[in-house]
Amino acid sequence: MKCPRCESTSYRKNGHRNGKQYYLCKNCRKQFFAPVLLNYPEQQLVGNSNGHSNLPLDDVKELSLSEDFSAETSTNSISPSLAVSLAQELIQTFLSPQFLESAAFKQLIQKISPNIHIQPQSITEISLLLLDAENLKIDIAAEEFLASIGNYPLQVKIAFANWKTPSNGKQDTELYERGYQLFHVPDGKDGADAKMIAFGACLLRSYPTVKEIFVCSGDGILTHLCNELQNQGLTVYWVRRQSQTLHIENRNTGKFIFYSVPLATEIPSLIGVVDKIEDLIKAEQESISSRLNNLTTIANLFQERCNLEFNHNNSTLEAKTTVSSDNENLIATVNTAIASIPPQEITSKADLEKLLLDIFDNMQAQSPQTKLSVSKLGTELQKICGQSPNSIVKKLKLGSNFTKFLQSSPHFTLQPRGREYEVLKSVDS
Repeated sequence: MKCPRCESTSYRKNGHRNGKQYYLCKNCRKQFFAPVLLNYPEQQLVGNSNGHSNLPLDDVKELSLSEDFSAETSTNSISPSLAVSLAQELIQTFLSPQFLESAAFKQLIQKISPNIHIQPQSITEISLLLLDAENLKIDIAAEEFLASIGNYPLQVKIAFANWKTPSNGKQDTELYERGYQLFHVPDGKDGADAKMIAFGACLLRSYPTVKEIFVCSGDGILTHLCNELQNQGLTVYWVRRQSQTLHIENRNTGKFIFYSVPLATEIPSLIGVVDKIEDLIKAEQESISSRLNNLTTIANLFQERCNLEFNHNNSTLEAKTTVSSDNENLIATVNTAIASIPPQEITSKADLEKLLLDIFDNMQAQSPQTKLSVSKLGTELQKICGQSPNSIVKKLKLGSNFTKFLQSSPHFTLQPRGREYEVLKSVDS
């Protein structure tokens, strides 16, 4: 064993502390203690590795030196100089080339490496808005519309103006509350434009993740800024206002988007308007068709409820049950439902007479005591055909009016009843 300071082998025992034997060098008067050695062959020991004696480094599990150091420093009997000396020796041991190249150091790194988690930083690509507040005013609705156009979140908003100008009013306070960064420029012509150009030229230095820029100003001088930002690989939207409309130009594609400021909505293109009109017409047609289908379904259900059967092919309505005179409202409802059925085409005299006979039989079955007049028969005919009786008669060239046609028909007989004619069915019919 040698002195860790002068490597002298001349020393003597200097008492015990915490069960450890301490020694005192006779040459330099340094105090040290004996380390715990493992039983390793001499060729596996590194000489003077910790300043005391030869220690194994290949398969070291723990160094008793660190434990002894912590135990010794907790007592008040260790002098400050001894504590500093032990710390230096410990640092020299761990920073020595032999230890850094040893298996023990590799085991230490492997042991602590699973506890070290290096999380990669995610890069969030963003959009940025530059506003010339002296030239253009954007409310919250328009700002949200601009944000919806871009493909990246609008996270940075910067406004340029001379905020001391009375015409700006409290616009700076409003914009600041909406999250804008405010740049003040001195009074002068095109001061805000010049500041926007200067700031935009080196924009990527401050915001390297920006991908889209909204340049909000109607001043033509900002064309230079738009071109410079495009040359830097950014997507540029130039926002200008004409009357009550915002014109948003995609400088990379040349396409325009229009936004109505009073209506707070996008103005569609001509093709978009035509598409919307077509969609409205289609929706209305579907709605009408759906309502007609519902009405037909209700009429059919009501017809089954009343045990009525309507023959669409023969245009025949036959009553299977007798309806009393107290059910006139019910009959009127059924007639209304039947009237919604598409009109029946009449192409000949035979078709007209057959349909009139069916109507006559149906009405007599519903109310045998009711007198059927010419006008009432004509009303029922019009409900089914969708045309007035006189029009049907004239169209088929069967006479001048409906009354004369009934008088000439062999299937009906007319009897005067005051100012009306009562229609009776001929015996042969």
